[in-house]
Amino acid sequence: MTDWQPIDVLLVEDDQGDILLTKEAFDLNKVRNRLNVVNDGEQAMAYLRKQDSFSDATRPDLILLDLNLPRMSGMEVLQEVKADPLLRTIPVVILTTSEAEEDILHSYRLHANAYVSKPVDFEQFIRVVQQIDDFFVTVVKLPREGQRL
Repeated sequence: MTDWQPIDVLLVEDDQGDILLTKEAFDLNKVRNRLNVVNDGEQAMAYLRKQDSFSDATRPDLILLDLNLPRMSGMEVLQEVKADPLLRTIPVVILTTSEAEEDILHSYRLHANAYVSKPVDFEQFIRVVQQIDDFFVTVVKLPREGQRL
């Protein structure tokens, strides 16, 4: 018997194909987590800070963050999230096409919780997203809103 609760996931992604694949992976998974999507780094920060049109946004339990974003890069988003005492406890998984060692090291130096390269194959992409989803729902204990370091 599991005692998992559905979690809120914020996907920060500008590629519509990857958004659709991620939504499909969530739909195919048995756990019904809530997936919210923003398309660039500035929207991500507005969402996380409940600014502008995101005043009613739910604090995510997990952020899936692409690095290659318009207006504000994923690295900049990661740096701001981890520097903010109100946001730093939210786990951030980098989900990107980049396999560059420099990007991997820089992400971990900025305190990313995981770095995952997006598979090119459709079925592998679905499987990877489901594994991330499963891991953060069934294995990891996540802090709830209001808990700070």
